Amino acid sequence: MHIQHVEIGNFRKLKAVRIDFSEKKTVFVGANNSGKTSAMVALRRFLIEPSELTVNDLTLSHWTEINASAAGWESAVSSGEVSTALDWSKVLPFLDVWLSVASNELHYVQKLLPTLDWQGGHLGVRLRLEPKDAEGLQREYLRARATITELLTQPLAAAVVGGAEGAAEVVVETGSVPLAVPAYTFSLWPQSMMDFLGRRLHGLFTVRAYLLDPAALMSPQGGLALPQVLSPNSDPLDGDPFKGLICIDEINAQRGFGYTGSTRTSSEDDSRYDPQEARGGRKLSAQLRSYYTQHLDPYDKPEPKDLTALQALHDAEAAFEARLTEGFAAALKELEHIGYPGITDPKLTITTRIKPTDGLNHGSAVQYEVPTHLAEGAKGHRLPEDSNGLGYQNLVSMVFALMSFRDRWMRVGKAGTLVAEEDSFVPPLHLVLVEEPEAHLHAQVQQVFIKQAYAVLRKHPKLGNTTALKTQLIVSTHSSHLAHECDFESLRYFRRLPAPTEAGAVPIASVVNLSEVFGGADITERFVTRYLKATHCDLFFADGAVLIEGPAERILVPHFVRERPDFEYLRRCYITWLEIGGSHAHRLKRLLEHLGLSTLIITDIDAKDGTSGAALPPRRNSGQKARNETLKSWVPVEESLDALLDKASCDLVKEDPSGYAIRVAYQQPIALSFKSKPPSEALANTFEDALLYENPDMFANLAGDGLIKTFRDALSDSVDLDALATAVHLGLKTGNKAKFALDLLYSDKITALKVPAYIHDGLAWLTLQLKRKEQDALGQTKVPA
Repeated sequence: MHIQHVEIGNFRKLKAVRIDFSEKKTVFVGANNSGKTSAMVALRRFLIEPSELTVNDLTLSHWTEINASAAGWESAVSSGEVSTALDWSKVLPFLDVWLSVASNELHYVQKLLPTLDWQGGHLGVRLRLEPKDAEGLQREYLRARATITELLTQPLAAAVVGGAEGAAEVVVETGSVPLAVPAYTFSLWPQSMMDFLGRRLHGLFTVRAYLLDPAALMSPQGGLALPQVLSPNSDPLDGDPFKGLICIDEINAQRGFGYTGSTRTSSEDDSRYDPQEARGGRKLSAQLRSYYTQHLDPYDKPEPKDLTALQALHDAEAAFEARLTEGFAAALKELEHIGYPGITDPKLTITTRIKPTDGLNHGSAVQYEVPTHLAEGAKGHRLPEDSNGLGYQNLVSMVFALMSFRDRWMRVGKAGTLVAEEDSFVPPLHLVLVEEPEAHLHAQVQQVFIKQAYAVLRKHPKLGNTTALKTQLIVSTHSSHLAHECDFESLRYFRRLPAPTEAGAVPIASVVNLSEVFGGADITERFVTRYLKATHCDLFFADGAVLIEGPAERILVPHFVRERPDFEYLRRCYITWLEIGGSHAHRLKRLLEHLGLSTLIITDIDAKDGTSGAALPPRRNSGQKARNETLKSWVPVEESLDALLDKASCDLVKEDPSGYAIRVAYQQPIALSFKSKPPSEALANTFEDALLYENPDMFANLAGDGLIKTFRDALSDSVDLDALATAVHLGLKTGNKAKFALDLLYSDKITALKVPAYIHDGLAWLTLQLKRKEQDALGQTKVPA
């Protein structure tokens, strides 16, 4: 048994998404504000703490509808008409959990079976926030609004409100004496239904569970889920539908490392085990105390092996009490001289009670031993846990939390005797949520953690590779290092979508199952997987992507963006740069289209003879073609050199209705006056000769060797543009392009280097795309009339 997928609806940015869960490990990736945190919070709210649901968890797109419906109730009351009830099921958050259950596991899910003849497969449960009493909610709201109306109709209040705008005070006639009152500018609660729910949600709403029909399960369309509609006559389930079925634990992002204070008083029982407290952030010593209480405490139902420890504690108490009695004797005797205790007062004495956790109940209980040169083991330096780095504290704390989750689930040690008899049954599924484990961790440690976390959760004799008890680990991350270590099939990409073109709508998100991008382990998938592993890229977290042809572009184009004022906006954005040649860039097509990432492909036209296929300097009207596979099969789907040179800018863009676009940028004709001749058309074949044709005067006098010398000599020795193109083409065959770029980067002339027009235009296009996405996210895109 395992969770096949969940569907989340009407929860923050997640208006309708499906998230497929891998059987072992699932990792949420995506750019900032793409919905990863919303998904983790939704799982926490519905599965762990339903009481934490707030009005801000409702998708903002529905606020206008909810407020308008409530305003209609008021209008109906004032006009004597019958008000229209709001269908809360369409606007309130819900979580659908779909389990995959084998036929031999029916005994686990008897209360969740949709029909008596169900023989295995999918089982669905909806957890939905809904009013406890919809009619009572309406009455409560109208009563609150009526109170405001009644108050504002009072003479004094009406005068105050009427004169509030721009007035410091209002004079009201009360008999013969004028009375000055202040002009109030605050709003009375509630101003709207959402304002009302901000205070009353917890008292008037609850989370109820419903069975879903496996036969009505539908696949997502256009990246958005199609959750089934429940019948109005559906009856909710009694109690927690997952009790005894799923053990749920969580490590959230707010772990509180570096905080040395505590709100716990000395009188509180710090050894009390609270599995939810662990996710809120505690020091390792506190985690150890909880683990001790849960699994090791010898006072709790002692066993034979605990007797030795109990005798040692008793002997320690007796010895310490004797020492205290002796030490305090003089002080207590002195106390008697001041009249206390009197004849009838109880005598003061000193005793001691040693608790096993006392040794862990201080900040230095957990220590780190500092390696010391040639020191003996017992003489090494030891420092308290506060003295270690936050990254190490975070790693140790998370791993220890995972161990504790596992041992509590498996009833290790005393945990098996602490639970009630009806709860002693081990749930067959363990769901563990870990939010942003990369906090404070070095890149290498992040990779180690994600590789080892699942193994830690399964390190128990009854677990291992068994299928009877399943563990599913869900991780959300912003770290490309962590994502780099995960298999493609475990990644779930959260994609930002623009707001629908309707008033009140906000940007939403969809979720892409990257295991389904390529439809199987074909050659393209193997290439993309290996390429991403090799480049260690941050493609899954970027606002936009730039694919570049070779090392020279990889060095110089990002420099242009960093230094040139034309690209100031791009410096604010999260751009990922991928160096991949034109013969391979098209292999990323399916991935980029599924990610919906606005992408600029800076590539070379790579002219070749139309018959022999030999590489040649580009020349018009000679039947030449482009060798570049990206231009031939992706954008603009053309291989004729003449046709490519005449393409308009709009022909170089492939737009998608969902809001992203792909643009290609390759060398365009350059008007060049050479050897004092009238300007004519210079055709570049690569980034390097495009730089030369755009900056001939600079290269004619630029000091340097390698390709710089080749270009300088070609400019000096060539009699016309054809001769120059031939000399440059031959030089580029053997020249070191990376060295050429580094020499330019080192030169003080680089500030005067003109950016090739095709690259400048491509970067300007990407700037407009990302500005539009920002406007969508801010709700500034105009709705068509």
